Amino acid sequence: MKREIETRCLSVDELELRVKRDDDGKVKIVGYAAVFDKLSEDLGGFREKIQKGAFKDALKKSDARALWNHDNNYVLGRESSGTLKLKEDDKGLYMEVDPPDTQFAKDLMVSIERGDVNQQSFGFYIKSDKWEGLDSKNETIRTILEVDEIVDVSPVTFPAYPDTKVALRSLDAAKKDVEIDVEDSNEVHAVENRNRNRTAIREREILNKIKSKLSEV
Repeated sequence: MKREIETRCLSVDELELRVKRDDDGKVKIVGYAAVFDKLSEDLGGFREKIQKGAFKDALKKSDARALWNHDNNYVLGRESSGTLKLKEDDKGLYMEVDPPDTQFAKDLMVSIERGDVNQQSFGFYIKSDKWEGLDSKNETIRTILEVDEIVDVSPVTFPAYPDTKVALRSLDAAKKDVEIDVEDSNEVHAVENRNRNRTAIREREILNKIKSKLSEV
C-alpha cells in the first residue's frame, strides 16, 4: 500500500518563526516545525498531539526539504545538502534554514520580518499512533508516537486545512478494535452468566433432593 503524506500547521504563538541574523552577516530562517504535547484544533472529530521523542528515528533517515508554501519549485533548504538542519529538543522539532541567495527567498524573509508570514506547516509519514476516548463520551485524542519520515517544513501564507485522511483511517481501525474488544468482553460476561445460572440450577436440584430424602425419614 502506498504511503500518504500527512500535513499539519502550528498556531502562531508556538512557532517562533523568525529571521536570524548572525554577527558575521549570515541570515537564517529559524523556528519550530512541530511542538510536543500540545493539542491541536478539532481535526474533524478528534484532536491530536505529538509525543516527545516522536521524531527521533525519523531524523536519522529523513532528507527533508524546506519549501515555500509547500511548492517544490521554491526550495529554501535540504537536509542532505546541509542547508536545512532539524533537531528534536524538549519543546519540539526545531528547524534552521540557510536560504538561497534568490529573490523569492529574500522576499520571504522580508515578509517574515514584517509579520506577514508567521505560520508554518510540515509534512510527514506516520509510523505509529494511539487513540484515547474511543469508547466513551470523552474527547477523542490521537497521539502521534513515532514519525517514520519527515518530508518537508514550509512557511506558509495560508495554512491549508490539515490532510487527515490517514488519521481518519487509523481512527476507523482503532474503533473497530474497540468494538471487537467490547464484543469479546460481552461474550465473556455472557458465558460467565450462563455458568452461574447452571451452577444455581444444579445447587437447587441438590437441595431439593436433600429435602425430599429428609421428608421420607
